[in-house]
Amino acid sequence: MPGPLLSDPNPFAKAAMISVVGYTSPVGRLLLGAFGDEICLCDWMTENRCERVGNRVCQALNADFEERLTPSLQTCMTELDEYFSKKRTAFDIPVILTGTEFQRRVWSALLTIPFGTTISYGALASRIGSPASVRAVANAVGANPISILVPCHRVLGSDGSLTGYAGGLDAKRRLLQLETDPLSDAVVC
Repeated sequence: MPGPLLSDPNPFAKAAMISVVGYTSPVGRLLLGAFGDEICLCDWMTENRCERVGNRVCQALNADFEERLTPSLQTCMTELDEYFSKKRTAFDIPVILTGTEFQRRVWSALLTIPFGTTISYGALASRIGSPASVRAVANAVGANPISILVPCHRVLGSDGSLTGYAGGLDAKRRLLQLETDPLSDAVVC
């Protein structure tokens, strides 16, 4: 006599889904992800990074990706379009920060950097109460899965130089130019 049948053929399947869509910005291609009504991913579709960051977000939320446009993703795309056309200086779409407690502290501090301004990694470390943790802060900034919405592009080296950015230094330069150049109407390809 056969054993009992499982109602779910895979009892370890993840029930939660992260809805994802691609978004082509004027500075590069992004993968947007929403977990319910919150954005959990706005990451650069570059070699290795997208898969690594996507896996980390899926693991943190115990979810899998599903390619599907949702109202929250449509809102995110609209807000990004407005940002790139200089009609928006802050994002209203809610985000969910998926990382360690330290990373979430750093990312929350990134959200306080005003549009059009920059801060050094050292100043950011001091802002979160860890002035000796500049390298750890830089690593957390680099691990940010919600680029642009959580503005890691606004963080510079101590000498004001452009330093690493997941979307590439050219994308970082163009994002900062968009935010600080009053003569430009929008970012152009």
